[in-house]
Amino acid sequence: MAEQKTKLIQQGAEAKILLDEKENSIIKDRIEKSYRLPELDKKIRKLRTRQETKLLEKASKIINSPNPSSLKFKDQTFIEMPFIEGKKLSDWLDKLKEKQAMNVCKKIGISLAQLHDNNIIHGDLTTSNLILDKNNEVWFIDFGLGFHSERTEDKAVDLHLIKEALEAKHFKNWEKYFSHILQGYKLSKNHKETIERLKKVESRGRYKERY
Repeated sequence: MAEQKTKLIQQGAEAKILLDEKENSIIKDRIEKSYRLPELDKKIRKLRTRQETKLLEKASKIINSPNPSSLKFKDQTFIEMPFIEGKKLSDWLDKLKEKQAMNVCKKIGISLAQLHDNNIIHGDLTTSNLILDKNNEVWFIDFGLGFHSERTEDKAVDLHLIKEALEAKHFKNWEKYFSHILQGYKLSKNHKETIERLKKVESRGRYKERY
């Protein structure tokens, strides 16, 4: 990664998240995997970096999502993007007043509808990957597991992921939250088909749990 003064603010299994306070930017640096052959590891990290950068570039033109800097180096395995001032929705949603929380959830649904109508699948949609800024606007971050797809199934799985995340993290009000996400999602031109497919996705999940 290019040399610059940064501080680590988060580290997961796949990447380190660094803050460059001088540039007010975030750097997502993919971690080397020692269990992979070095050449293969570098190839995989470069590919995933390019894929996520392209998704972010496209998403940022449609919804609130950080627009990354263009890749500067052929072997780049990190993404630099603007720092979004705000708080993770996972830490904040339950602290909001009810009307405000429901409005935020509706905005999530609207943004997700816009992504899906452009065939962008987030792939890891949880409230930890949503930022609430000071103007109560919702920002979608971390498209590391995202991809392009026209399949209704993939769009239904995105809805299923946020539903599961709400039920796990925000269990007291998850049903109200999700119903407002669905209200917003009705902006999607194919919302009926996707919501119907969601029922099938959930029914398969229940079947697997029983057996």
